Amino acid sequence: TWKILFFKVVMCDYKITIFRETQAVTVFLSTLTPKFYVALTGTSSLISGLIFIFEWWYFQKYGTSFIEQVSVSHLRPLIGGVENSPPVPGFSANNGENETNRQSLSECKVWRNPLNLFRGAEYSRYTWVTGKEPLTYYDMNLSAQDHQTFFTCDTDSLRPSDTVMQKAWRERNPQARIKAAYQALELDNDCATAYVLLAEEEATTIIDAEKYFKQALKAGETVYRKSQHCHPQNSQHEAHLRRDTNVLVYVKRRLAMCARKLGRIKEAVKMMRDLMKEFPLLSMLNIHENLLEALLELQAYADVQAVLAKYDDISLPKSAAICYTAALLKARAVSDRFSPETASRRGLSTAEINAVEAIHRAVEFNPHVPKYLLEMKSLILPPEHILKRGDSEAVAYAFFHLQHWKRIEGALNLLHCTWEGTFRMIPYPLEKGHLFYPYPSCTETADRELLPTFHDVSVYPQKELPFFIHFTAGLCSFSAMLAVLTHQFPELMVIFTKAFFGMLLSPFNFIMEKIKHFMPSSLWHQLTQI
Repeated sequence: TWKILFFKVVMCDYKITIFRETQAVTVFLSTLTPKFYVALTGTSSLISGLIFIFEWWYFQKYGTSFIEQVSVSHLRPLIGGVENSPPVPGFSANNGENETNRQSLSECKVWRNPLNLFRGAEYSRYTWVTGKEPLTYYDMNLSAQDHQTFFTCDTDSLRPSDTVMQKAWRERNPQARIKAAYQALELDNDCATAYVLLAEEEATTIIDAEKYFKQALKAGETVYRKSQHCHPQNSQHEAHLRRDTNVLVYVKRRLAMCARKLGRIKEAVKMMRDLMKEFPLLSMLNIHENLLEALLELQAYADVQAVLAKYDDISLPKSAAICYTAALLKARAVSDRFSPETASRRGLSTAEINAVEAIHRAVEFNPHVPKYLLEMKSLILPPEHILKRGDSEAVAYAFFHLQHWKRIEGALNLLHCTWEGTFRMIPYPLEKGHLFYPYPSCTETADRELLPTFHDVSVYPQKELPFFIHFTAGLCSFSAMLAVLTHQFPELMVIFTKAFFGMLLSPFNFIMEKIKHFMPSSLWHQLTQI
């Protein structure tokens, strides 16, 4: 029994200590002036406001909450969060998840824009006029890697001009690249890649670029024929032939694009068709997208349908150009007489249903395009690389195809009336799609690298504001309101504060009263005097 009595005495002493501390806190709070409460609430409002502004800026720039990111990456391991263990070779417990990750990585692959502009004749002119850089460093670095892949090989050391050009493609400074191209031409006047570089970067007009490309074509065909006539079966020869083929295809394609830009559209179409027949295995270069755009300019819709029949196949990779051109052709059949009021009364015809389904299919593939076609967002110059299903692809498509949609009467009106209906079919686009794979979640990050900073990147699906933005906004507003009230009604707020803390401490007072009631008065007196 003495042990139980000792335990009770210790517990009573602990509770009495808490009671004394709460009484001291109450006395301290009663001595504070209203100015203290104004300063406290004002400082709290200022700090929470600064946190809210930073959180909002960080979310707009990176698409995530800074506090949540720090909590997950740094604090979670400290409080016992489970870290991902490395996978065991030969065993996978999450095959479905790995499959999804592989699909996501393949869909987030960056592709070269098949209709990319000329740096000297178009991108540089934009910079001279606006003072803004239309290309990002990441985009230009990808182009440099492409040029090294297309236009260099292991045998370049055998020819001095090719050695100079191999270094030229690695130069970051445009003037240094141009200077190196002239050095290569001094060593070999038939250096095709040197003419290519001058056409891309030094020529300030499309006419000048075409002249350089014609010189490159003459030199490139000569080298290509020599490579074809040499038949030693070794890896060096194969690499040399592959490089010469890449140069020839690139030059012919750019010549066709020059003809298209200079208004010689039929000539451009013939050059593109001949190129596709001569090199049918190079379909990954997407030359058919150049052909589609040129045929649309000619309003040769039957030829456009023939190209779509070949390339809009379930086994081939899709693009915005393929999906939206197919939708445009089906919209063309009904758009001139389409009316939302009439359709709501009598219902949609079979042709109208096909057109709407084609629009829904295109919007599901790339939901960013309609805002540019409907001119709800301003266009910029397209980048040299695009991300399929991303905002960069939408910019590139709308930049060249907006005029074709405007040319067909009622096409944009039909798009305006129907495109948002797509999202009702895919309420959770990141988890499950309707006709395509779920929308990849990596597009925003890649598009921010590809598109210039002055462009407002389109994000899909729209992200909800993180919890901490709501929390800091509420805390800032609440503390600011308390600061104003305390400043305007100091006496009333002091009474309210004392009453509030008194209400918080009332359970402790009740417990101490009960202890005093059941404990002998002599023991209570001894404990309170300690």
